Amino acid sequence: MQKIVFITGATAGFGKACAEKFAAHGYDLILNGRRTDRLESLQKELVNKFNVAILLLPFDVRNEKAVFENINSLPEEWQKIDVLINNAGLALGRGYFDEGDLDDWNTMIDTNVKGLMYVAKAVVPYLIKQKQGHIINMGSVAGKQVYEKGNAYCASKFAVDALNQALRIDLLRHGIKVTAIHPGAAETEFSIVRFKGDEATAKEIYDGLVPLTAEDVAEVIWYCTTLPAHVCINELVITCLQQADAIYFNRTT
Repeated sequence: MQKIVFITGATAGFGKACAEKFAAHGYDLILNGRRTDRLESLQKELVNKFNVAILLLPFDVRNEKAVFENINSLPEEWQKIDVLINNAGLALGRGYFDEGDLDDWNTMIDTNVKGLMYVAKAVVPYLIKQKQGHIINMGSVAGKQVYEKGNAYCASKFAVDALNQALRIDLLRHGIKVTAIHPGAAETEFSIVRFKGDEATAKEIYDGLVPLTAEDVAEVIWYCTTLPAHVCINELVITCLQQADAIYFNRTT
């Protein structure tokens, strides 16, 4: 087989853009997501366009049993994973801490933190066996700076930042690269999911901005994986020109 990239949360946004980017460069793909119909549609599109092999793993990263059963039973020809893009994640709600929804909190922590850990834990033995590999963890500017009403989401992304640093240290002896990508405002399904389908409110997030696109972020991720073997980018914070960090924007009127 050709080089293999394993992408979680591949049905939309950054994950889908990464699937398209890596397929265009001849990678075979292991694609994970909760929406089987979208995975199958993406598989058909990329196979027809780029003639790559694609293995679908339709499970929820929050489901510990499903994560380990699926990844531990990968066919031998799919076990030589070159790149893991730990992308599955979401934000739900945006309210003051004292008004927070516990179900939203649990979903974010279980997906953004535990799900990321489960997938990395299951994939790492394959990388150790081949003594090489690259893990890309999808963080956020919200993991670098806390903003009002961001509480649980920010906490989950701060955890991703810490876990990325821990993985980089703990896997150093195995020669495995670990990189965190921390995007700012990017116009994907993110805000629609966060505001639970309220498209008008979601759109306001990007008012007066030319935000990042999923393709912008995929391009940066691709770049990180193409550097010489001795070079590892530990983390990158990416924003559009009009955004400095998690709080400061220069919006046009």
